[in-house]
Amino acid sequence: MIPTLGHFALALALAIAAAQAVIGLFGPMLRDRILLRAAPALAIAQFLMLGAAFAALVWAGVVSDFTVRNVAEFSSSTTPLFYRITGTWGNHDGSMLLWCLILSLCGATVGVFGTNIPSSLRSRVLGVLGLVSGGFLLFTLTVSDPFRRIWPPPLHGAGVNPILQDPGLAVHPPILYTGYVGFSIAFAFAVAALIEGRVDAAWGRWVRPWTLVSWVFLTAGICFGSLWSYYTLGWGGFWFWDPVENVALLPWLTGTALIHSAIVVEKREALKTWSVLLAIATFSLSLCGTFLVRSGLLNSVHAFAASPNQGLFILVLLALTIGGSLLLFAFRAPGLAATGVFAPVSREGALILNNIFLCVIAAVVFTGTMYPPFVDLLFGLQLSVGAPFYDQAVLPLTAPLILAMAVGPMLPWKRGAIGPALAKIWYGAVLALIVFAFVLFRGHAIAALGLAGAAWVIVGALVDLAERVRLFRVPPGQSFARLFTLPRAQVGAALGHLGFGVTVLGIAGMTLRVHTVTVLHPGQSVDLGGYRWTLDRISPAQGPNYQARRATITVTRHGRLVMTMRPERRFFTAQKVKTVAAAIRTNGVRNMFATFAGEDNSGGGEFRFNVHPFAPEIWLGGLIMALGGAISLSDRRFRVGAPVRSKLRKPAGSATV
Repeated sequence: MIPTLGHFALALALAIAAAQAVIGLFGPMLRDRILLRAAPALAIAQFLMLGAAFAALVWAGVVSDFTVRNVAEFSSSTTPLFYRITGTWGNHDGSMLLWCLILSLCGATVGVFGTNIPSSLRSRVLGVLGLVSGGFLLFTLTVSDPFRRIWPPPLHGAGVNPILQDPGLAVHPPILYTGYVGFSIAFAFAVAALIEGRVDAAWGRWVRPWTLVSWVFLTAGICFGSLWSYYTLGWGGFWFWDPVENVALLPWLTGTALIHSAIVVEKREALKTWSVLLAIATFSLSLCGTFLVRSGLLNSVHAFAASPNQGLFILVLLALTIGGSLLLFAFRAPGLAATGVFAPVSREGALILNNIFLCVIAAVVFTGTMYPPFVDLLFGLQLSVGAPFYDQAVLPLTAPLILAMAVGPMLPWKRGAIGPALAKIWYGAVLALIVFAFVLFRGHAIAALGLAGAAWVIVGALVDLAERVRLFRVPPGQSFARLFTLPRAQVGAALGHLGFGVTVLGIAGMTLRVHTVTVLHPGQSVDLGGYRWTLDRISPAQGPNYQARRATITVTRHGRLVMTMRPERRFFTAQKVKTVAAAIRTNGVRNMFATFAGEDNSGGGEFRFNVHPFAPEIWLGGLIMALGGAISLSDRRFRVGAPVRSKLRKPAGSATV
């Protein structure tokens, strides 16, 4: 009964989305206040219907209603309750329902919190969101129905994929999807502005917070996904340049560029055409990622298997969304002439340079990701583009981006000079040179460049904050007080740059890692990274729905015990699947990593041991970036919206005709 109600709510949400699209897009043309007020109400109603549908699917998973095919194929009666809930979005059909739910949440958010936006623009934004939501809901109901029934139902169910039975991956998809889908708001603002034929400083002010929300979630989602890959897959890396990882990185790159270009739109009413194009491109890349993950073109641990009908439907939806928006852009773009002017050496110029490098990096990653499937589709050739290509193509483009990142915030708006900006961060350059020389002397050229760049960016971000609070130029108490009076957007931007520098520190540190793969029997040892790793024993262990073989390893240094590690090799009885559970110990600046790959007949086992310098900083930096974005969102200027010019008052005593 509950799944039937959920299916009905899903169908009703489609009807509401259609009404939202029609009323939202055509209501402003009729200038009817009732229609303008109807669009936000319809957006909220759509969210409530999809919330009911999603709750019904979760309920079916919790009670193990195996008459629902989605539950029968991706859950079981022996699966722990937590993973019966998270298994709802751990498959294609359930993840699409979650996608639609978040998309409707975006519309409802604009309807509730978009009161500072002109009613006609808000109506058109909601109309575009309703149109996009309607397309995905139609896809979900026709070829990806999560409430499809089967009879007779199985007795226990197939169970959740063992790799997905992890708390990190339970929170990773909802956060990542919120980032993906959240860019639909920026896309809707761009299309609505093109329909109205006006992009100005107010548009830049309105679009920035919505874009920033999506960027924060996407940053956190990528961070959690990388961390999950690091400790779950057991390979000891944080980024494989897997195609599905790349399609998450692409909208992050263009979304970062959009945030910076919207600042220029707000400050100088320049880059208007470019910002609108970035908003369209960012959401289009999110849709491209959806197509690649669910079309069957990519073979990845992250990808969903999909039927040809599903891939074709998404491809048509993708073509209509991207093609329609680009056609409208081609028609309206000539009228979006820039009105503001600024010198090349200025804060605006630095933001443009930032955009250039981010978009060029995105173009390189997009080419490397899409080239193999297109070659396979056109010529039947199997190609693979791996980490060596991206490392050699992306890293040279990242270096000038890092150099400019510390200088840009030191430049004034409209017109500036390089000399005074460099004078403010000269000790950052000195520190970077010292770090570079020290690490290079130890024979690590790539690490030397990365660690020097990290020092440069981190010092630059700290100097930016120090300059704003006038540190060492006024009494310390006064500087501390000024910190709390700064606009939060400025503090958040500095934290964002600081977090990026910390992440670069972690990535560069990982190039200094040492590792070994060895076979040990109880009592045997191996030396690695200044530590002695000794296998004490291999013993059985029992999990909630798996059996395991657990290795106990002691790590000593100069004869003194440092830590005890217990990696496992697990066997899930329902799915007949073996997985590894890595053992990781950290002190905040270094990770000790051990995996148990398998056991032989003589009582020994194969192990992978790693020492990862600065590895925790990879994810710490990502969280700092997300925190910086969240602090920026709390800025009062984002809450009150763009200023509205008041009409001139008539002089006292003037006649009225």
